[in-house]
Amino acid sequence: MKSSGPTWAVLRDLKCGELEGAADGWGEASNRADAARDRIEQQLLNGLRDTQQGDAATAAVARLRQLSRNLQYVYTECGLLRTTLNSLAHELKAQQRVLADALDDAVALKFTVRADGAVTYPAAGDGLIDGRPLPGGTASSGGLPGLQAPSGLVAPNPDAARAQDIADRVAGAVRAAAEIDWRYAGILRRLKAEEGLKVPDSTWKDAAGDAAVVREAARAYLRNAIPHDASPAERHAWWAGLTQEQREEYLAVYPDRIGNLDGIPAVVRDAANRDNLQLLIGKLEGRDDERSVTQLAGLREIDRQLGAALRPGDPPMFLLGVGDEGNGRAIVSYGNPDTAKNVSAYVPGLNTSLDEDFAKNDLKRAHDTAIATRDIDSSSATIAWLGYDAPQMPDGMETLAIMSGERAEGGGRSFSGFMGGLVASNENNDPHMVAIGHSYGSRTVGAATQQGDGLPGVDDIILVGSPGVGVDRAEDLGVARGHVFVGAAENDVVTKVPSRQQVALGAAAGPFAYVVGDIVDQGDDDLWFGKDPASEAFGATRFKSDEGPHLVSPRGVSIDAHSQYFDRGDVDPMSADNIALIAAGKSHKIKVEEPR
Repeated sequence: MKSSGPTWAVLRDLKCGELEGAADGWGEASNRADAARDRIEQQLLNGLRDTQQGDAATAAVARLRQLSRNLQYVYTECGLLRTTLNSLAHELKAQQRVLADALDDAVALKFTVRADGAVTYPAAGDGLIDGRPLPGGTASSGGLPGLQAPSGLVAPNPDAARAQDIADRVAGAVRAAAEIDWRYAGILRRLKAEEGLKVPDSTWKDAAGDAAVVREAARAYLRNAIPHDASPAERHAWWAGLTQEQREEYLAVYPDRIGNLDGIPAVVRDAANRDNLQLLIGKLEGRDDERSVTQLAGLREIDRQLGAALRPGDPPMFLLGVGDEGNGRAIVSYGNPDTAKNVSAYVPGLNTSLDEDFAKNDLKRAHDTAIATRDIDSSSATIAWLGYDAPQMPDGMETLAIMSGERAEGGGRSFSGFMGGLVASNENNDPHMVAIGHSYGSRTVGAATQQGDGLPGVDDIILVGSPGVGVDRAEDLGVARGHVFVGAAENDVVTKVPSRQQVALGAAAGPFAYVVGDIVDQGDDDLWFGKDPASEAFGATRFKSDEGPHLVSPRGVSIDAHSQYFDRGDVDPMSADNIALIAAGKSHKIKVEEPR
C-alpha cells in the first residue's frame, strides 16, 4: 500500500498472501543460514580440530568461527524479516476484515459506497406531516449525513445512522491500514546489515535493537500467545502443538522468552539462548557501568566455552537460560537433561552472580560432577542453575537479604518451576532427579521444597556447606526417608555459623555470650537457618568430605574448605565421588560418616 491517499478499494484488493510468501522466502533463508552454521559447528570445526594442528589450522578455526558467527547473524535478521512481514500481513488482514464486513452490510442494505468512502442511502420511511417517504442522502466519515429535508417537522431517515456507521467503519479501516503501512515501512528500513564479511559486536548491538522493534510490532501476532502464566506441562504441550513455522518465528523474535521458559525442550532452549547470548553481548558491549562490564565478562566466557572443542569424555553443553536481569542469569547443562535418566541441578550460593568467576568456577563444578556421574551411568546430565539473585557481600542491604532469607524464597519459587520444566520435557518414564544446594544455595533448595507439593520430580537432595535450609528436619524437605544427603567439611566455617537467636542473645549477654549460647542451643546443632543439616537431630545422611584447610594457618586465612566439595584435583575427592554416586542413583555406595 502507498501511504499517500489510500482508498478502500486499494485495501480491499491488497494481496496479503504475497507478503506471507515473501515472509516464507526470508524464513527459508534463515533456515539455510542456521543449517550452515550448525554444519560448521558440528562437523567442520570438530573435524578440523581433531585432525589438524599448527598455525594454519588455528587460523582456519578462527575463520570458521567468524563464518559461523556471521551465519548466526543472518539467521537472526532473516528471521526478524520473516516475522515482520507476517505480522504486517496479520494486521492488514484484520483491517481487510473490518472493511469487508462494512461493505457486506452496505450491500445488504442496498447502500452505495463511493470511491471516496462516502455512503449513499435511499429514501425510506414516512414523514410525520404528509406521510411521504423521507429523502435519502449521503454519509461521510467525520461529517453528518445529508438529510435534504423539506421545511416542517420530519422524522430522521432510519437509514441515515446506518450509513454513517458504515462510512465510519470504512474510513477507520483505511486510516488504520495506512498507519500500519507507515509503521512497518520504518521497521523494514532499519533491518539492514552493514556491508562487509565481518559481524562485529556493534552489529549485534544493532540486531538487539532490531529484535526489540520487531517484538513490539509483533505483540498481537506472536507475543500474546506465549503461555507465561501456564504450568511447565502446559507450556510443553503448547510448544508441541505449534507448527514448525510458528516455532521458527518464536525462536527468531523471542529467543529470550522461549529460551527461559520452563517446560520447553532443552534443545530448543539451547538454540534460543545461544542467539539471545549474542544479542545480550551486543546490548552490553560499550557500556562502562560496573554491572554491565561484569556481566559482559561472564557472557563472553560462556560464549567461549560453547564454541570450544569437546575433549574426549566431555558431555555437550546446553544453555538452558541466560539473561541480564538483576545480578544476571545463566543455566548451563552438561548433557541433555531431556534424554538423561539421571538429572542433577546444582544451585550456587552467596556472592554468585553472572560474572567471569561463575562462568569459570561454578560451571566447572557442574562440569566435573557431570563427568564423574557419567562415568557411573552414561545417561546423566548435571546443571549449574543461576536462576535467582543470590545475596552479595559485603553490602548492607544484601546482608539484610541474607538474614531474612528473602532471596532464597524468591529463588526457591523459580527453582521449583525450573525442576517442573525438567519433569515436563524429560523423555524417560521415571527419571532420577537430584537437587544440589551449596552454601546459601542449600537455603534456596530448602525454600523450593516448601512450594506447593514440593520440588517436582526430585528424588534426592544434596546439601553441602550449608548454613541451614529453613526447616529443622530432613523429612520436611519432601523426599523419601534416607534421601537427604549432607556434606559438611570439618573446617568449613559456614556449616558452623551460630543461629540468629544465639547471636541476638549472645550479644545481649556480653561476656556471658557462650553461656547464653549453650542454654539456647543445648545440642549445639542450631545454625542461622534452622537445624544444622549435618546434625543428628536433622536426620539426614552425612557423607564423607575432606576436612579442608583450617580457617587460620601459617599460610594465612582461608575459607577454601567451603568451596572444595566438588573438587577432583589436589584434594581428596571423597565429597565429589559421593555426590556423583548420589546423582547417578547409586547412593547405597557412598561413604558415610557420623552426624555431628
